[in-house]
Amino acid sequence: MTREMIPYLMIGFFSVFVSSVSQTMLKKASMKERKSFIREYLNLPVILAYGMFFGSTLLTMLAYKKLPLSMSPAFESSSYLFVTLFGVTIFKEKVGRRKLFALLLILAGILIFTL
Repeated sequence: MTREMIPYLMIGFFSVFVSSVSQTMLKKASMKERKSFIREYLNLPVILAYGMFFGSTLLTMLAYKKLPLSMSPAFESSSYLFVTLFGVTIFKEKVGRRKLFALLLILAGILIFTL
């Protein structure tokens, strides 16, 4: 990996972070009862979340200007870490031993892949 690639690598991981935040926003919005079917999809949190998904896609395309496509497994795998972190902190979800072991395997795979 060259020095020129490092900013694009950071953009790629930021893209996954933004996508994970938008997924969390959609989950939070889905927990709120709406008066009509239309209001479930046409409300500010949902619209912002889909806008963030779109922005995340643009950031990913920017990252791949200088990064090889072979880096995509590392980006995509990191989303599991972000989503689990948000689930634990925002939704108070529990992380069992199996899930923790799986997350450690994902993290190890990302580290091995990027080295």
